Amino acid sequence: MSVSEIESPAVADRTPPAAPARRGSALAALTRGQGLAGVLLVLAVSAAGLLAHWIAPFDPTEQITGANLLGPNGTHWFGTDEVNRDVYSRVLHGIRINLQIILIAVPIGAVLGSLLGLVSTLHPAADVVAQRVFDVVLAFPALILAIALAAIVGPGAVTVGIVIVVAEIPAFGRTVRTQVLRIRELPFVEASEVIGASRWWTLRTHVLPNAAEPLAVELALAMSVAVFVESGMSFIGIGVRPPAPSLGSIVADAVPNLDANPAFVVGPLAVVAALVLGFLLIAQALGSARRS
Repeated sequence: MSVSEIESPAVADRTPPAAPARRGSALAALTRGQGLAGVLLVLAVSAAGLLAHWIAPFDPTEQITGANLLGPNGTHWFGTDEVNRDVYSRVLHGIRINLQIILIAVPIGAVLGSLLGLVSTLHPAADVVAQRVFDVVLAFPALILAIALAAIVGPGAVTVGIVIVVAEIPAFGRTVRTQVLRIRELPFVEASEVIGASRWWTLRTHVLPNAAEPLAVELALAMSVAVFVESGMSFIGIGVRPPAPSLGSIVADAVPNLDANPAFVVGPLAVVAALVLGFLLIAQALGSARRS
């Protein structure tokens, strides 16, 4: 076994300390200004979705007698739809479904993309393969990918999740690749390799912790994109299957009935806008903290 393969405490003790990842500055960015505003928006919408079972006044699929396309009132805050269902209750449950999909799919896409990006830095051949995989995925817009996948396996929440996972892999993969190649050339990383630290020890101890901040920014951006993907797929009928509520399908149901109940579309659009804006504010705050 060569000296470079040994991961001993002595090596760790002799390795120059890594440049700080500045986690404190990132956390501080989320407690003031636009970062705090974004966190509060996301938390408020998320809390409404998580508590939907308890705070929704009606079942999201219940057809209420005599309540066809009513405008907002004390009983139906967002009015009712064309089949007498309470729009406010459907929006609350739609938030829950949307969050369940993106909070599962985005982390999976982040992990797969990060691993592929990390592997691509280990050998030139692996880099070529990974870059071609990224190029193929990026060649197909998310909507085209969604339509093709729905034609093969059918519409549904699983289809939405797969599309989000695949769409996010190139973004995370290239972010990790760029950061690893950049950090690996810094003096403290080169010093740890010179004194005998193994490549995996260096990646785990020095490179990955210092790549955490750009990954956090990418994660917040991915969440905002995922909200649009889920809503867009449900809007065109290849997402969450009715009668289950989805923010996109509620907007789709509202479009033909805007003359009868213009307020029908306001609730779901406001929620989508709040979620996207919240995640974008978080991403912008984290990005500003990193640049500073």
